[in-house]
Amino acid sequence: MSLMQGMVLHRAHEPLRLEARPVPEPARGELLVRVSVGAVCRTDLHVVDGELPQAVHPIIPGHEIVGRVEKCGANVTAFAVGERVGVPWLGGSCGTCEFCRTGRENLCDTPAFTGCTRDGGFATHVLADARFAFRVPQQMSDKDVAPLLCAGLIGWRTLKTAGDAPVLGIFGFGAAAHLIAQVAVAQGRSIYAFTRDGDAKAQELARELGCAWAGSSNDEPPAPLDAAIIFAPVGALVPRALALVKKGGRVVCGGIHMSDIPSFPYALLWGERQVCSVANLTRADAVEFLDLAGKVALQVRTTEYPLSRANDALDDLRAGRLSGAAVLRP
Repeated sequence: MSLMQGMVLHRAHEPLRLEARPVPEPARGELLVRVSVGAVCRTDLHVVDGELPQAVHPIIPGHEIVGRVEKCGANVTAFAVGERVGVPWLGGSCGTCEFCRTGRENLCDTPAFTGCTRDGGFATHVLADARFAFRVPQQMSDKDVAPLLCAGLIGWRTLKTAGDAPVLGIFGFGAAAHLIAQVAVAQGRSIYAFTRDGDAKAQELARELGCAWAGSSNDEPPAPLDAAIIFAPVGALVPRALALVKKGGRVVCGGIHMSDIPSFPYALLWGERQVCSVANLTRADAVEFLDLAGKVALQVRTTEYPLSRANDALDDLRAGRLSGAAVLRP
């Protein structure tokens, strides 16, 4: 019997355990992927910390996966054995609810989420629904592609939701922000990066990547914002961003989980300001962004860990010790 290894979460708030399991067989419509690299996302922290009620246990986290197809299940024609693929957060949708029927599968009533409701990529092997796997930019390395599969994709959907704002504020300059800021700069926008207090490393990175200004979330930027994106899971940033956005501007919350938003005076919202969220991604988002990423020449900042040190990577992410994204290599 062939065996695989995976970092398994048995209960929320517990460390992941490295375990051996039989290599699974792909069912009809599935791919068996040998994982080359799996990136670590803040959503993985939410799974580990018990903040996503839909998570099942035991579960192998990880949903930013790059690997090679090792075996195809019946009826798979879009991919071939040996082909490099990416596997993202949205692992499946029903295809029949009102949201799926209207091109909004990111809002599906009964979705599957990689690394949350089906085993993910903190492992040597992973099963993926072939309909929700993607070809990735061939000119980019495995470790550079991996963060694109959530940080990049959700960042892209969030940027689109923010509209064509010429002056854009980004709160939380981590994996998603350092990617999507480069796209926004390439579009000709002025980007103001807001970081944790005293995070000189993140502010330096923001300036290196073309941001026009970088400071802490309590600092005053050089000019009012046309729109703001919040990647940090901190509810108190919503009224802060509203206070910096012009009338008619929009604040977009790009995370799947956020601490409670404190009460704030109506004057911050008045003037046709908007607050909205972005949920998950669609396959159209993935195709669109992965094609764009291959053309923009993104600089992807990563810190590599062996698979067995997944807990260390999660701890470093939680503590804000990372610049860019963490990636696990089996």
